[in-house]
Amino acid sequence: MKNKMRVENIKEFIKKKPEKTFYQFLRYLVAGGTATLVDLSVLFVLYQFLHINHLIAAAVSYCCGILTNFTINVLFVFESTGKIKKEFVIFASVGAIGLLWTELILWSLSDKLGIPVMLAKMVAVIFVLFWNFFMRKKLVFRK
Repeated sequence: MKNKMRVENIKEFIKKKPEKTFYQFLRYLVAGGTATLVDLSVLFVLYQFLHINHLIAAAVSYCCGILTNFTINVLFVFESTGKIKKEFVIFASVGAIGLLWTELILWSLSDKLGIPVMLAKMVAVIFVLFWNFFMRKKLVFRK
C-alpha cells in the first residue's frame, strides 16, 4: 500500500509539474515583457537621443531590465527562498551571462551584418529570454 501511494505521488507530481512550469513560464513572459520594455526604452533613449555607443547603451539598458525583472520575478513568478541577497547575486550572474550573449548577438548582427540596432536587440532578447528562464529556474529559485 505504501509503495502504491509513492507511485501515485510520483505520477501526480509528473502530471502537475509541466502545468506549473507552463504557467510559471507565462508569468515569466509577462515579467520579462515588462523588463524588456524598460530595457528597450532605456536603449532607445540612450542610443537615439543621447547618441551613446550602442554597445554601452545596451549594457546600461540591460542592467535596468535586470533590476526590473528581478523585482517582478521575486514578487510574482518564482517562490523566493528568503535569501534575497544571494538570489540577486545568482540572478545577476545569470543575467551577466545573458548580457554577454546580448552583446555578442548585437555586435554580430548590427556591426557585422548591418542589421538595425533595435532589430538586432529584439533577436537577442528572444534568445536570452529562454537562457535566463531556465538558468534562473534551475539556479536561483530552486527549492
